[in-house]
Amino acid sequence: MSYKTCKSIKYKIRYLILSIALLFIVGGLVFRVVSLHIFEQDFLRNQGDARTIRVSSIPAYRGMITDRNGEPLAISTPVASVWVNPKEFDKNHPQLLALANALDISLEELFEKIARNSEREFVYLKRHITPHASSEITSLAVSGVHLNPEFRRYYPAGEVAAHVLGFTDVDDRGQEGLEKAFDESLRGIPGAKRVIRDRQGCEVQTLEGLRETRAGQDVVLSIDQRLQYLAYRELKTAVTKYRAIAGTAIVLDVRTGEVLAMVNQPSFNSNLRVKLYNDGRYRNRAVTDAFEAGSVLKTFSIANALQNGVVTPTTLVDTSPGWMTVGGHVVRDDNKNFGVIDVSTILQKSSNVGITKLTLSLPPDRLHQFYSRLGFGSTTGSGFPGESTGVLHPAPKQSSFVLATLAFGYGLTVTPLQLAQSYAILGAGGIKRPVTFLKQSEIPAGEQVIDSVVARQMVDMLEGVVKQGGGTAAKVVGYHTAGKTGTARKVGQGGYQKNNHMAFFAGLAPASNPQFAIVVMIDDPQGALYYGSQIAAPVFSKIASGALRLFNVPPDIMDSQGLRVAQFGQTPCHD
Repeated sequence: MSYKTCKSIKYKIRYLILSIALLFIVGGLVFRVVSLHIFEQDFLRNQGDARTIRVSSIPAYRGMITDRNGEPLAISTPVASVWVNPKEFDKNHPQLLALANALDISLEELFEKIARNSEREFVYLKRHITPHASSEITSLAVSGVHLNPEFRRYYPAGEVAAHVLGFTDVDDRGQEGLEKAFDESLRGIPGAKRVIRDRQGCEVQTLEGLRETRAGQDVVLSIDQRLQYLAYRELKTAVTKYRAIAGTAIVLDVRTGEVLAMVNQPSFNSNLRVKLYNDGRYRNRAVTDAFEAGSVLKTFSIANALQNGVVTPTTLVDTSPGWMTVGGHVVRDDNKNFGVIDVSTILQKSSNVGITKLTLSLPPDRLHQFYSRLGFGSTTGSGFPGESTGVLHPAPKQSSFVLATLAFGYGLTVTPLQLAQSYAILGAGGIKRPVTFLKQSEIPAGEQVIDSVVARQMVDMLEGVVKQGGGTAAKVVGYHTAGKTGTARKVGQGGYQKNNHMAFFAGLAPASNPQFAIVVMIDDPQGALYYGSQIAAPVFSKIASGALRLFNVPPDIMDSQGLRVAQFGQTPCHD
């Protein structure tokens, strides 16, 4: 075989081998293509869908909270939240500084947050940005940065209604106040849809709806926003003027138990979540804090005596010489000797000796039972989160002095809301109704806990306190008012503090046909004035005057002429 023939054979063999190899390669590719398109078609479709098809959540609108007249107190507004996929984020994008400025953070902070979460695919950069910032970020088109539609809670009344409404967290879930109490009703059900996203994460097509969005229910409160503003203004003025550490004011509708106004000082603006305080201002003191209320509870000690039939308003009691020994302790009338006075005057003068004698004339458990029926030691039924029951200890069986102190407001604690409810019971003819923050369409049923005659007698006696006793600063022009002052020493280390006081006024307006029960409490006023008659009673007068005007309650007296004006629906009469 020649050299040329041998070489030709070798070329043919190489060509054959190469052709066979190419044939196998092409055959393998064809087989793979056929396999992918026929046998693995579902798998590939699923893989592709997994990278482009997503289930997207549709945020639900949280129900609105309004006052009794339909004025918005809490509303949800559409906003956007910014998130980033660190794995898609373009670190060299020329608009990163503009992005950081729109987010109101530094560029270093932006990079640090993304680097810290580099293994994740979803990281919030900022929640609830403004519409302007949202538009700006969208226009920057930074790879990996996206916007999610959400809702943010807004409170038009700000600090005026903050303690009543509470607030929601960043995910629009109720955290405090009525936002928490009615969270289940207010919170809607988010919807869901299946969408196609492009490689930038933007939605390009909606494939189908998976679940309909259901908005939350609106809640109509019993609060009257006009009265809320008025009460807040007067309370804040008094707390500031007397340099008190705190204050509370409550207005209840006597007939329905509705809370028409509830304000506290200090307060906070629930729209500004970034500012945190540690001075207790987030606490709704009207329902969470319980105090020894002092002389305002003497009203019910006397009502207890009337209820048990041992005295009438005109029964005479000897309070001489202005003090008495009880259980080895001395009970005094502030170094005064009122002598022989009737029961009405005991209330007007706030006589400790007179109250003690009335209470000790009854079996020891009667006062405790009476307090319990009023609601002391239990909640008011308002449903407000964190409501305190106060403290009502078991009935004293042996200590007459403990019973005496209980009779004039010490030895038990009550919340301002409990105190308002107890005075509302008197105004309602002795009927106890649950306190409610919801607007009522009709007068709810209640429980008769005080005889109606006794309740009316107590209102008349309380009217005498305002006319001639220590509550003259609680008068309202054109109206009869009724109420009781109270000044209690605060408890601190070592017992009762000499220079720290709680000033109270609790009362009803108008006295002839009570519509409102109002309680004012000023905590630890500084300076020469600290009595309830001096600083709490004037606040009551201003709040009562505003309430009577706003609710169009006709005057029941004209002081300038000494003429009584008939109530609507009553027949005028002549004396």
